[in-house]
Amino acid sequence: MSSSVSAARPSWRELAALTLLPAILLLLNLGSAPLFDVDEGAFSEATREMLERGDFVSTWLNGMPRFDKPILIYWLQALSVSLFGVNEWSFRLPSALAAIVWCVAVGRFAWPRFGREAAQLATLVGATSLGVFVIGRAATADSLLNCLLTLAMTDAWRHLESGRKAPLRRMFLWIGLGVLTKGPIAIAIPAIVTLLFCATRGEWRRFLRAAFDPLGWLILLAVAAPWYIAALMIHGQAFIDGFIMKHNVGRFSGPMEGHGGSLFYYLLIVPLLLLPWTTLLLRALGEIRAGSAQPLQRFLWIWFGFVLVFFSFSGTKLPHYALYGCTPLFLLIALHRDKIKREWLAFLPPLLLLAFLAALPKLLEYALASGRVTDPYYMAQLARVVEIGGKAYAAISVAALIAAISLTFWRSEPVWRRLSFIAAIQAVLLASLVTPFVGELLQGPVKRAALVAREVGGPAVQWNFFQPSFAVYRGQSAPMREPLPGELALTRFDRLPPDIPVETLFAEGGVRLVRRLP
Repeated sequence: MSSSVSAARPSWRELAALTLLPAILLLLNLGSAPLFDVDEGAFSEATREMLERGDFVSTWLNGMPRFDKPILIYWLQALSVSLFGVNEWSFRLPSALAAIVWCVAVGRFAWPRFGREAAQLATLVGATSLGVFVIGRAATADSLLNCLLTLAMTDAWRHLESGRKAPLRRMFLWIGLGVLTKGPIAIAIPAIVTLLFCATRGEWRRFLRAAFDPLGWLILLAVAAPWYIAALMIHGQAFIDGFIMKHNVGRFSGPMEGHGGSLFYYLLIVPLLLLPWTTLLLRALGEIRAGSAQPLQRFLWIWFGFVLVFFSFSGTKLPHYALYGCTPLFLLIALHRDKIKREWLAFLPPLLLLAFLAALPKLLEYALASGRVTDPYYMAQLARVVEIGGKAYAAISVAALIAAISLTFWRSEPVWRRLSFIAAIQAVLLASLVTPFVGELLQGPVKRAALVAREVGGPAVQWNFFQPSFAVYRGQSAPMREPLPGELALTRFDRLPPDIPVETLFAEGGVRLVRRLP
């Protein structure tokens, strides 16, 4: 295959500069919001229990085996917490660092193939896209998996374009670490995308030689197999039923925990995940036919297309699944950055998003006053919106919107560069204002209830209310069950049984911390 690689590669100084902006945006105010339940709370509590138990092979949640994900993210979170203490920043740090590597890997890959300017933009698109920004600051496994998938896929291409063995063996290493992060999907995406690309060129032997490279498989198995064997030996059939059947086969065959959706779910989700770059995405989509004549662009479109189709047919649909196929879009957006024909269309999505963020407290007030929110718990939580989203929120968010509008009139710069400044404004606003606001609104009472429970002491449970971050902040597991007399319980005010006497120790929003009376 003819290579499109040029001699120009980023120097160490240029690579450091490429890293700077993603690092600033993804680490900014990282620990400002409480852990979001259920996912962040569950991962963080499982990590806390890992350290408490000294068990670095199995994961537990409130004293019960947790088979949701493999072990690697828990190891990294445990290392971070051991170094920096039990806090939100420590739990989220591995995801943020993975997201930084993810974005920089995209730019480093693009630099010799598309040029310096495109590489810088591709890195920025990754760091500021709404979906990456959210998942890259969440204490879950998905940022790490996306990072490893990006490393695997870019090394797969390096092998395809050059025939060199070194990137092929690195690809197997990244896949092995991905299998330790989230399971078989880390094999499926690189294998099937590479197969489809080679099939379009009739290069079956090339694919077979790469796919069945003996040393590559030895690397993969050496990385991933020991933990899987250990987990199987410890938990036996429960591991197979929980991890393999429920959280892999089960997620694809049917909706889990109410996370379903139509066949067109991800066609609507992807443009939202790519905000503020949505219009440039649509413009890149218009170039599919012409771009697919070039091998690298064809590879990128197959990568995106396979993920889109695969997860569209999955029974369980979650927005962040689409991110596994968004990385090639960062590159394609950067490649087609100068092809916008109507400027106002490029700026409309980010300006609408910034306007929405500025109006968010008022919109929540309206939703509450108009009766559009009917769940008693969320009605009680949203009743606090006026005191939380005050004048400072309004002033800062409106100022950000005005600054973004002003940038649209900076005619001396191309559209993509002005959009880059607006994207940075969006990311800073989300990190410094919006995420802390939403976190306080949804999770603040849970965190304060846990701190009260920690001060009071004694056993505590979660009663008709699953908020695993409660155990993290309390520093002790809190199983899901009815409390015994004298025990503390975290619950919702609307789920307190009227026939069981309790003493209320903490009440805020819809959250209650109670002690059951004899």
